[in-house]
Amino acid sequence: MNWSEKIEDFSNFLKFEKNFSGNTLDAYMRDVRKLESFTISELDNLSPQNITYENLQEYIYQLSKNKISERSQARAISSIKAFFKFLLEDDYRTDNPATLLEGPKLGLYLPDTLSEEDINRIITCIDNSTDIGKRNKCILEVLYGCGLRVSELIDLKISNINFKESYIMVEGKGEKTRLVPLANTTAEFIRSYINTVRNKTKINKKYEDTLFINSRGTNMSRVIVFIIIKELTQKAGISKSISPHTFRHSFATHLLQNGADLRFIQEMLGHSSITTTQVYTHLKTEELRDVILNFHPRNRNITS
Repeated sequence: MNWSEKIEDFSNFLKFEKNFSGNTLDAYMRDVRKLESFTISELDNLSPQNITYENLQEYIYQLSKNKISERSQARAISSIKAFFKFLLEDDYRTDNPATLLEGPKLGLYLPDTLSEEDINRIITCIDNSTDIGKRNKCILEVLYGCGLRVSELIDLKISNINFKESYIMVEGKGEKTRLVPLANTTAEFIRSYINTVRNKTKINKKYEDTLFINSRGTNMSRVIVFIIIKELTQKAGISKSISPHTFRHSFATHLLQNGADLRFIQEMLGHSSITTTQVYTHLKTEELRDVILNFHPRNRNITS
């Protein structure tokens, strides 16, 4: 079999057996197809059955030589490892040439966050006299107040909001469901939006249970939420590159700063692993470092 056939088999495996999302599946396919292109141009069209560990090492070296970022290299190696593991389990190969591949050592990724003051500045820029403004204010309050991903926000159902018990049921990544506590302030913003804005909108029958609705009565897109936040950030005079995810990072960081337990934050964010959430402890460490450098008497500039 040639590359195309095995890549197609691999794609079906990830899609139907591993339930990969569309974006993740596309990333894996791009990585493996780039390896295929390399074998065609540099390895005389060597088949996936005959490629060796040394061939794969040469490919990774070329990625580094071409100044491909370390994160992209690491992702490519992860995709290649998964591909050859699949070929081994599918009895196409008797060995896995990617087993010993090592990725570059990645530096710690610290997500951008906003201060409470920055968040208030952004929200204050919203024109609350219009229905769109009231909706947008509610969107930001829910993003920040519940720590949702943008995909979770636009799919949020009214039937999944329990005002009496003060929680929302969120359908997250991998079709995993979690319960997120609903603060009184956030609940009031949602109630107000439903009663004063949403109830006046003519809603498409398909989206009668969707919380956030656009002017056409259908669900909002991720792109629109990005645009809303970008415009408000510019209006507030904040120079950081802000996205909906920044509000999620800020939600987690501010909880940790105010004493919340890391495992509680993990549950709130819907992280399957505590190691994903631990990045916020490093944010707190960075903050403490800045405090020491700026305010400890031994680090102050002493003038005589």
